[in-house]
Amino acid sequence: MNLPGNLFKSAVLAFAIFWFIIISEDVIDSDTPLLMFLSCIPIFLMVTIVIIGSICPVFWLASKEHTTKQDIFKTYFPYYAIIASSACVFGIYVSNNELIAFFSSAFITTCQSWVWFAKEKN
Repeated sequence: MNLPGNLFKSAVLAFAIFWFIIISEDVIDSDTPLLMFLSCIPIFLMVTIVIIGSICPVFWLASKEHTTKQDIFKTYFPYYAIIASSACVFGIYVSNNELIAFFSSAFITTCQSWVWFAKEKN
């Protein structure tokens, strides 16, 4: 499992989605580039925590000698997507749409991370 590569790609994707949503909703001011730069660290930390805490254990625990990553993906991803989308919708609802950029980028990034893990060679 290429965890560092997946973490890097996921962090870049989360950063792009998060800031695309923020910039499309708000006017860009002079502090935006600084905030974008400073947000790289917390975005990378959140991506790392979520992937290592929720996706990697599924692959680590479900890996058997004759089980492929594609089989793990086909078996567990639908349940993960249902739970993650429900949690994100609930988070958006509770925050009165204030955290829509965070939850949207989190959901899309984790789903794509599953795909990247499943596409790796066994």
